[in-house]
Amino acid sequence: MTAISPLQSIHKKGLFGDHHKKNESDLLLITELKNLSIFQIAEYKKTKNLTDKVEIDGLKLSLENSKVLSNKNTRILWISPKTYLVISKREDIRQIIEQNCNNQDFATTDISHSRSVIQIKGENAKEVLKKGCPLNIEEFKKNNCAGSVFNGINIVLDCLDVETPTFNVLTLRSFGESLYHHITDASLEFGYLGI
Repeated sequence: MTAISPLQSIHKKGLFGDHHKKNESDLLLITELKNLSIFQIAEYKKTKNLTDKVEIDGLKLSLENSKVLSNKNTRILWISPKTYLVISKREDIRQIIEQNCNNQDFATTDISHSRSVIQIKGENAKEVLKKGCPLNIEEFKKNNCAGSVFNGINIVLDCLDVETPTFNVLTLRSFGESLYHHITDASLEFGYLGI
């Protein structure tokens, strides 16, 4: 059985908005990220500071707020004290997490099928996010993350790069279509390529 992605019926590929006489390299790129494993890991209150000893896919859990640790396949987002999101392309990430986070000290929840992830990339990505998000987007650095809202929809914003601004925007699957419409609508004035 194949999983149906949250935006399968609405994500359109092609050129949209004000793209006339612009190079494709100057346009925003909007993509639905699929086939990701997403786990929430929370250390129990009774546990005595084990987070700094845990390593998942070669990455230690960060004690620094709003910090993202990453490698080629996995990103670990600090969400709140002792709570993390692990986002990975690895098929065996569940086993890796289970080996490193025992269920006496950590609550691990697979939220892969309950999230929608949209990536927005390009010089005007920050401008698009500013249209619906109250965070100071200009202060985001590479590998920063934060929980916020975009036009009233709860999101987690993950900054992958600032040289070519690249952000992953995560939301609940049930809000995925609305978020997609808000992001693409905000992108029309700059022109975007759906891929």
